[in-house]
Amino acid sequence: MNNPDSNDKVVIITGAAGGLGRALVDIFQAAGWRVVAGQNRNSIFKEADDLLPVPLNVTKREEIELAIQATLAKWGRIDALINNAGITADASVVHLRNADWQRVMDINLKGAFLCSQAVIRTMFKQRDGHIINISSFAAKNGHAGQSNYVAAKAGLVGLTQSLAKEAGARNVRVNAIFPGVLDTPMTADLTEDQRHRLDSTNVLGRSTSVDEVSLFIRNLAGMKHVSGQVFQLDSRVSAWT
Repeated sequence: MNNPDSNDKVVIITGAAGGLGRALVDIFQAAGWRVVAGQNRNSIFKEADDLLPVPLNVTKREEIELAIQATLAKWGRIDALINNAGITADASVVHLRNADWQRVMDINLKGAFLCSQAVIRTMFKQRDGHIINISSFAAKNGHAGQSNYVAAKAGLVGLTQSLAKEAGARNVRVNAIFPGVLDTPMTADLTEDQRHRLDSTNVLGRSTSVDEVSLFIRNLAGMKHVSGQVFQLDSRVSAWT
């Protein structure tokens, strides 16, 4: 086990096999962090001195606990958790199946809660840590045909702000990100017309990029004096409240 007083920081990234997840793994490694890559599928990563791939279904408490144990056994600390795992199962309310409602809520919201609950004890003991939740602009604005996704992502903002108030006294920061529409497998089914309409809602006339979002998240993870905030990373403009 490494000296917990080491300057080497440790981050756990859920949903690491996705488009944003892979970019986050790469950028944290490049910055000298030690990375735990959690993924709910066959591993696309190979273990290295600074990388620990772990099977991580965020809906299963036992898998989360095993991932935490493996992280602490290898590196002795947890400095950041990025709750990035997420899915969509779109349908209008009248056609939305109960199973699809529950699956989206379980992965996007309950999974973030379970992972946060699992790491918070270690962060409290360290009196240091940062949890970053990947939410969505849809949480604020709503999207037709995505009531399950929107409800989960809105719940994630509430979780962020409540946990920030609970954890602040122990020097644990909790923030949320609205990353914008990214070119990832989650948006692969969008038509060109849909992409154009989404881009046109940005005052810059374009969506954001995976590289820029991952850079922001890496920088935020190292910040010490920011908590309980929601950061929107594209150029859509909406009312303050």
